[in-house]
Amino acid sequence: MAKVLVVDDAAFMRMMIKDILEKNDFEVVGEASNGLIAVDLYKKENPDIVTMDITMPDMDGIEAVKKIKEFDPNAKIIMCSAMGQQSMVMDAIRAGAKDFIVKPFQADRVIEAVKKVLG
Repeated sequence: MAKVLVVDDAAFMRMMIKDILEKNDFEVVGEASNGLIAVDLYKKENPDIVTMDITMPDMDGIEAVKKIKEFDPNAKIIMCSAMGQQSMVMDAIRAGAKDFIVKPFQADRVIEAVKKVLG
């Protein structure tokens, strides 16, 4: 069972992603509401994959991707973006994210992205 870290500043969004993942036999090992917490949790939990929101307080998703990739160059991260954040998504991909999903989330697209990135 793959372990997932879910990062989003909105508790409702974390709950939605967690629900989708758990219904498809993934284990959510941690939740973070900003990039600072995400980096700490990544180091503690060593998840197989991370779903990372882009726009968050304290440390945004792009900065968090860079920090996680410094710690673990093999980290697998999927960005979660709202419509109209294409330029930020490209920054995240350049920083090392492997894929992105767009809000509002469609369960099949979330699972497809996770499975693809996990290989």
